[in-house]
Amino acid sequence: MFHDHHNNKSVSISVSDDEPDELGKMRVRARRKRKKLSHKRFLRNFLFKYWMLLIIIPAACLLIFEVTTISRKPNPNLNQDISETITRESKHSFGNEEVHGNLNRLDPTTHVVAGVRERCLKLLPPEKLEQLDIPAEEGSSSPIDKLLYVTSDSDTSFLGGNTALSQLRTEGTRFNLFTGNQTFEERDKSFEVKETMTVHCGFYSVNGGFKISDEDKSYMQTCKVVVSTCTFGGGDDLYQPIGMSEASLNKVCYVAFWDEITLKAQELVERRVGENGFIGKWRVVIVRDLPFSDQRLNGKIPKMLSHRLFPQAKYSIWVDSKSQFRRDPLGVVEALLWRPNAVLAISEHGARGSVYDESKAVVRKNKAKPEEVEVQLNQYRKDGFPENKRFDGKKALCEASVIVRKHTPLTNRLMCVWFNEVVRFTSRDQLSFPYVLWRLKAFKNINMFPVCTRKDLVNSMGHIRKAKPLRG
Repeated sequence: MFHDHHNNKSVSISVSDDEPDELGKMRVRARRKRKKLSHKRFLRNFLFKYWMLLIIIPAACLLIFEVTTISRKPNPNLNQDISETITRESKHSFGNEEVHGNLNRLDPTTHVVAGVRERCLKLLPPEKLEQLDIPAEEGSSSPIDKLLYVTSDSDTSFLGGNTALSQLRTEGTRFNLFTGNQTFEERDKSFEVKETMTVHCGFYSVNGGFKISDEDKSYMQTCKVVVSTCTFGGGDDLYQPIGMSEASLNKVCYVAFWDEITLKAQELVERRVGENGFIGKWRVVIVRDLPFSDQRLNGKIPKMLSHRLFPQAKYSIWVDSKSQFRRDPLGVVEALLWRPNAVLAISEHGARGSVYDESKAVVRKNKAKPEEVEVQLNQYRKDGFPENKRFDGKKALCEASVIVRKHTPLTNRLMCVWFNEVVRFTSRDQLSFPYVLWRLKAFKNINMFPVCTRKDLVNSMGHIRKAKPLRG
């Protein structure tokens, strides 16, 4: 067997492991370079082809923004004297050095009805507002002819008129010498309808607090129509009313109730009551010896018991301290009471319609103690109050920051029993108002106006600071 050593030739080829990697990297770099050049060419071509659109689109967006801004401006035909009134009334505006976006706004609030934009509050034209006057009293059709109030002179449930206020609070309630001690039997009787009725309605005893000077009392006796507000505990500033007619200035009282805490708080920022007792259009009435440690309860006195504070008044408008009243008072009374033949007008709640739903929101927002709310709701369930309640097809749950009413025995009785419910249970008056309406079957002439109307009545400023509580 042979082996051909001459034909067995071998060729040596050198192979490096690094070479394929290097070639791969070169290919990747080449691809990246080509891709980058491609992107640049695309961008250059895009800009060259669509440069007009890049200019037109931002210009169109800016134009649309300007058009919508202009469209939101008030229609001058809705209120021809707005600009003139703003100039005139802004001179009287008091205090707020920090400019608030809503302050002194007079533009009307509108909404769309059947495809047509209308004003929420349909006031008379300015020339007719100047001619408005308080109508002469006619024969009353009220089922209550006379309303009497329980006082310490006629009641023996409290003895010892000079005893300290805190000692006279009934255990588990906030009844005191200002309220009197309303029993559950008296509570039930207060919802009955009789020609002559006697109810608890504050001011029970001369030692019950809420003391007002004789000079202020004399002024309040002269008021036939009154717009009132209050700030206790230094919580809010005082906003000057705007939008009234010249005729109203001579016929309407504007009264703001302050306590000494508010007086001092305002003086610290150089806001002082004049020697005549006024700040701008507001007559400032200083109240001493407030009857409740809870400032929210103290605020219910001027809010609900205006007929006790202004015994000669025919009409009253209540405005929460967080709001600026911005309409003609007689025009408001005409639009919300006279025209619809109502004796009470109050704003319906914007978010909820059920007392039971509202109670959950009150507890969730820490506006009342859960146990207090539960006691109130348990009593209402026991009395048979339904889960949902509507009044003449509208929500019975009210927002209550604006209350317009005629002072009659029937409306006065409603405010008295509403005040007593607030004292007995919680200071959240939204929870008790529907119940009071439900119990007062005879009360029919009520105007539950929508939130839209309330927004037209006032500029909402919000609470400035937290009110300081009194020591119990």
